[in-house]
Amino acid sequence: MSAADYLKTVRDRDWEQLESGTLRIAIISLGWWTREQAIPAVADSKFCETTVLVSSSREKASAAAEEIPTVEAALTYEEFTDAEATDEYDAAYICTPNALHLPYAEAAAEHGKAILCEKPVEATRERAEQLVEATENIPLMVAYRMQTDPQVRRMRELIAEGAIGDPVAVHGSMSQQMLDTVSDDTDQWRLDPDLVGYGASVMDLGIYPLNTARFVLDADPVSVTAQMQSVDTAFRNVPDQHTAFTIRFDDGTQAACTASQHAAYTGHFRVIGTDGELVLEPAFLGQPEQTLTLHSDGRRLEVADGRRDVMQDEMIEEFDYFADRVIREAPIHPDGDHALVDMRALEAIYDAAETGTTVSV
Repeated sequence: MSAADYLKTVRDRDWEQLESGTLRIAIISLGWWTREQAIPAVADSKFCETTVLVSSSREKASAAAEEIPTVEAALTYEEFTDAEATDEYDAAYICTPNALHLPYAEAAAEHGKAILCEKPVEATRERAEQLVEATENIPLMVAYRMQTDPQVRRMRELIAEGAIGDPVAVHGSMSQQMLDTVSDDTDQWRLDPDLVGYGASVMDLGIYPLNTARFVLDADPVSVTAQMQSVDTAFRNVPDQHTAFTIRFDDGTQAACTASQHAAYTGHFRVIGTDGELVLEPAFLGQPEQTLTLHSDGRRLEVADGRRDVMQDEMIEEFDYFADRVIREAPIHPDGDHALVDMRALEAIYDAAETGTTVSV
């Protein structure tokens, strides 16, 4: 594909085959992410609508439902698990704290409903394995929104076509001021090991460059190293207020990544090859003016698609891709097996930081 073709087609949905249809979704948990990102994205999507809300209390779910005309039922978590209103939805979007994904995935699977589960798929590798096993007979997609971002998909195509030669190295970074971004005390579960899992920064942020590298390289990690520190009192129960880690992939590419829940709001992603490099910046945080830049043979090509709300557009793409696959009964990617590779890598990264050694994945 020529450079001009990439510029013209960057926003094309290369995955879309569904002509019509609506996937009715139960939104499980009404934290800030679902209220501010997921529910608006579903409303603006082509193939989805929110028909059920699930929260800690009927009052909270009902209050939120008043603002969404498509909602048919407002449930508590217990009512969802007990199979109430199962005729009102086709799929469940699970956005609880990590360690609570498993019970609601198990319940949705028992009800025969497709699942879109937020990443990471669970809090630990063992619980993730239980979740994937429990959902083996229903469609399960893990919500790696970067994989349906059109610029990331073009990045993958360019690498596969040899636009930068053979990939050699990946640089990835993601950081934010979590205590400012997530100010509601009920959302501080990311600092609770019983809910978040191994830690705060790699589990929540570092997984973005890790998984995006896997996707664009079409490669999997084989070993990792890591260094972590937690300095401020708020992070006393997790090891990784700040972290740096490296990954060796099975294609020989090496990655160097950083993540922090207490640093400037920024992110970037870079793949360096033998003949050039691809840079996505800003990346991961949905900041405007996200631009994919190709440097090769002394030339510079920028693919900026003009999106002003990148995060919302990524979420819309993710939900519509999920609906396209579920309604057509087509294979879904990223699925549970794909997510388990990340869980093994996350476990290895935290082990590497604790032991100071290189750990195999």
